[in-house]
Amino acid sequence: MACHEIAGLRLGLMNVLGIEDPKEKQHELSELGKAASAPGPVSQMLKAENVKDLKRFFESSLTVLAEKVSKTPSNDPKLGYYRSLMITTKKVEMELSRLTNDFERFYRDLEEIHDYIHEIFPG
Repeated sequence: MACHEIAGLRLGLMNVLGIEDPKEKQHELSELGKAASAPGPVSQMLKAENVKDLKRFFESSLTVLAEKVSKTPSNDPKLGYYRSLMITTKKVEMELSRLTNDFERFYRDLEEIHDYIHEIFPG
């Protein structure tokens, strides 16, 4: 279940970051199997062109995952595993949010340092 969300995120990051590694891409696609082409947020992550969309698709995939886990019968032997996957994907979501915020702050800081250069060297 959640392996699909993480594999989708990795493939989306490869797009956004410009990582070209055919071996890794094939590994993640084989992890996804039919989920790579099935309609939904996991397959949308594979097509993400920017971090904002990738983050939005990942968060949507976690909503779908949470719904699946909530419907899992309490006597299902995989329930503990699924719950641990929820924790893992929550941590990934938090890290993605932190990294996105860091890059946005970096973007704003560049403007501030640019303005500072012009204060020191007007003209």
